[in-house]
Amino acid sequence: MNINTSSRGRVLAALAVGAVAVGMLAGCSGSDDGGGTDAPSSDTYTLWDPYPDRDASSDWAKVIDACAADLDITIDRNAGNTGDTVKDLTTAAPNLPDIALVDNPKVSTLAEAGLLTTTADNGLDVSNIEKNILSAGELDGDVYGVPVGANTLGLYYNPAVLEAAGVDIASVTDFASLTDALTKVVAAGKKGITFSAVGTEEGSFQFLPWFWGAGGDLTQLDSPEAVASLELWTNWVKDGLAPNSVLQNTQGTSWDEFLTGEYAFAENGSWFKGAADEAGYLSMQVPGIDGDVAAAPTGGEFITIPIQKDTARYATSVKIVECLTDGNTGADALGYVAPTAEGQAAQLEADPTLEGWITAVGDAKPRTADNLGTAYPIISEQLFTAVQNSLSGASTPADALAKAQTDAASKLP
Repeated sequence: MNINTSSRGRVLAALAVGAVAVGMLAGCSGSDDGGGTDAPSSDTYTLWDPYPDRDASSDWAKVIDACAADLDITIDRNAGNTGDTVKDLTTAAPNLPDIALVDNPKVSTLAEAGLLTTTADNGLDVSNIEKNILSAGELDGDVYGVPVGANTLGLYYNPAVLEAAGVDIASVTDFASLTDALTKVVAAGKKGITFSAVGTEEGSFQFLPWFWGAGGDLTQLDSPEAVASLELWTNWVKDGLAPNSVLQNTQGTSWDEFLTGEYAFAENGSWFKGAADEAGYLSMQVPGIDGDVAAAPTGGEFITIPIQKDTARYATSVKIVECLTDGNTGADALGYVAPTAEGQAAQLEADPTLEGWITAVGDAKPRTADNLGTAYPIISEQLFTAVQNSLSGASTPADALAKAQTDAASKLP
C-alpha cells in the first residue's frame, strides 16, 4: 500500500500548542500580559540562524552587520543548532523572531503549524528562483520564504588511489561499475568508499541519491527499486568495500576518514569543495543504477518571516531578507550555489571549477518533493532506521524496508 500524503488537515502533535498560541496572538490587539519575554524595540530586529560555527568575524556575520547599517536598524542575531529549529520556533511564541533561517525540509512543517508568513502575504519576490530550489519551501501552492542558496551531495574521489588500483574514473558510470572499482581498490590494499549512514536525518540525506538513483519513491519504501538501493549499501559494508564506521559517521567524520588518503571515494557535500581542492581530490555526480545521473537532495536554508503580532514589522523584515539575498551576497558568504540562474552564472564566471557542483544542484530535488511536505520527516525516520537495521545485519534489506513502509504508513493519515 502506498503511503498516503494527500491529507493536509492535520498539525503535528509536537507543534499543536505553538500553532494555537500563534493563531491566538494573531487575533489579539496589542498589549502584552507580561508573561513572555520583552518584545523587540521598533528599530531592533531579531534573526535566528543555524550557524553557531560562524562567529562575529565570519563573512555571514559581516553581511548581517552590513545590512543592519544600510537599513539603519539593529539586527540581534541568535545562532543555534539547526536540529532544534522546529522546537525552538514552536516554543518561542508569543515572541517569534522577525527572521528565521530554516533547513529546507522543515519549512513545510513550520508552515503547516501556522508559524510562517507566505511570500504572497509579505511581498517577497521569488519569481527568479530556480524551481527545484524554491519548491523545497512550498506547501499546497504557497511559498514560505526565500532560499539563501543551495548545496547538494556528490561523489568525491582520490585520483592517486584509483590510479594505483588501475581504475579509470571514466569507467564508473553506474552501481555495478562503481562496485567493481571499489573491489579493485580494496584488492590493491586501499579502502573503498566512506559515507554517513548515521541514524538521523543526515543518514537519510546521504542515502537518497542511491535510493532515487535506483528509481525509488519515498511513498513506497519497500519497492524493488528501494530494496536494490539498500542492497547496494549493505553489500558494500558486508564485503568490506565500506567501513562499519558508516553506521556512526556524520558527514564530518566521514570526510575526516576520506582525508586520511586511504579511501578511493567519499559521498559528501559541495561544502567540502575547498578542502577537496587543497587535497587534490576531484568529484563527480552520484551515478544511477543504470548509468543515468542520480538526483541528490538539495540542502540549504530558507530565510523565512515568522508570524508577528505587530504586522507593521514585516515591511522592514522584507528589506532585511532582500538585503541578505541581494545578488549572491548570502550564498557566497555561506558557500552555497546561488538560487538563481543569473547568480549561478556569476559564480561560474568567478570560479569555473564550480561547474560540476552547479550542474549537480540543477539536477537535485528537494526532500519534500512530490508534495510530501510534512510527511517527509516521518518517512525519513523510517528510512534511516531501515538503513541502520540493514547495514548492521539486524535485518535483510527487504525486511527492513518492508517494516519501514508499514511503520511510515501507520504514522500518516
